[in-house]
Amino acid sequence: MNKVRKVVLVTGASSGIGFDAAQALAARGHKVYAAARRVEKMEPLKAKGIEVLRMDVTDEASMAEGVESILKNEGRIDVLVNNAGYGFFGAIETVPMEEARRQVEVNVFGLARLCQLVLPTMRKQGGGRIVNTSSIAGRSVFYFGGWYHVSKYSVEALSDAMRMELKPFGIDVVMIEPGAIKTDWGIIAARHLAESTKDTAYEPTAAPWAKTMDWAYRSNLISSPRVITRAILRAVDSRRPRARYRKGRLSGTVIFLHWLLPARWWDALMRRFGKIRN
Repeated sequence: MNKVRKVVLVTGASSGIGFDAAQALAARGHKVYAAARRVEKMEPLKAKGIEVLRMDVTDEASMAEGVESILKNEGRIDVLVNNAGYGFFGAIETVPMEEARRQVEVNVFGLARLCQLVLPTMRKQGGGRIVNTSSIAGRSVFYFGGWYHVSKYSVEALSDAMRMELKPFGIDVVMIEPGAIKTDWGIIAARHLAESTKDTAYEPTAAPWAKTMDWAYRSNLISSPRVITRAILRAVDSRRPRARYRKGRLSGTVIFLHWLLPARWWDALMRRFGKIRN
């Protein structure tokens, strides 16, 4: 592990994985800037010596101002952890297009724009590291997750492309691929699924899926955010990080089955799984 103190920007740090990772990185001795829209939720981070920034990854000005403020204070940015993101589940037909666009704007274009903003500095420094939070949803497709999968498949492709482009400049690009992680993400996605399909032709099958998702993310059957935090620490501190860190309950199994099974078998498995908590 590389013990050099680094200047790290973590987005989506107001809760869940981002909140936990910001604390762990600071505990390792790194200078951490935690960014999110809900600054009030990051107050506990200040007590740990973490700098807090208000940043909306759909707002060009707030992203540029955040990066500029870090450079003014530190003169460098060594690591960008792109963790901001959310999921709006529902049938492709029933999710409003403004929600579909917003999901891609947050999960893909916000991530890409922050990379663009920090890369000139990283090249000038002679190195840096970008850690993108993807998902097993970027390697497989679940029932009623269409627009979310569109965004995460895009993150996978974007990260693979940047990894090749940036290697000559000493800049590493790493993907974190969480499986089922116990955060509010799944509860919110389940609520969106129920709301977007209510009183539609999809409700009879979507309602059981929403109940299953809500139950699963409230249970103790899935992994703690700390599992992903440990992967982020490795991605940040390793001298030669892996291209992907896949962690969390069922992550390897899901991707393997999605690759192995014929499409019709996978589709049938997903339809059956949604009835578990019917």
